[in-house]
Amino acid sequence: MAVAISEGISFFRTQLENRRFGDATLRILESVLVAKDVRSLLETRSALRDLLRSEAISVVREISQKTADEKLCAVEFFVQAFALVGDVESCLALKYEALVLRETKYLKGHGLKVLHEEWLTFAKDSLDNGFYAIAVKGFESALMCIQSNNNIDPVTVTMEEHAVNKIKKLRDMATALVASHSGASSSSES
Repeated sequence: MAVAISEGISFFRTQLENRRFGDATLRILESVLVAKDVRSLLETRSALRDLLRSEAISVVREISQKTADEKLCAVEFFVQAFALVGDVESCLALKYEALVLRETKYLKGHGLKVLHEEWLTFAKDSLDNGFYAIAVKGFESALMCIQSNNNIDPVTVTMEEHAVNKIKKLRDMATALVASHSGASSSSES
């Protein structure tokens, strides 16, 4: 790995250790990911992925007693950072946590309501990336959002019925994929 990349990773690590979870730190991460060749980029992404996973675990433990706003800020930072380094699994896992945090905060009256479209996008991303069980949870959450929205407007009701049917089809597909994968793994264990 080139000296400039190593220095960039070191600077990024320092920002994480100092708990600076803002746009400036994300820009540092972006600048480290600029590589002249594919091999360097892959090595850099791997090193950053390992660093982010380690720091995310540490930060999540630290913030367990913090306010919902502080938790949300840290989790959303890591969602963006994992997306930048191409760690889809970690990105989706933390995105789920961020949506649950927002939903919980909204229920307590703070105003960060999660829209069914956000749950739907999350669920589709999970489904597309092979995380079928979590996709099912996302689709269920999208359905709950729609069903908790008590509209009387006939046009909106018709649109919601269409959305519900679409989400149910996707949920059923994800459920079938969960079942087929669990069946395949149990038959290969026999």
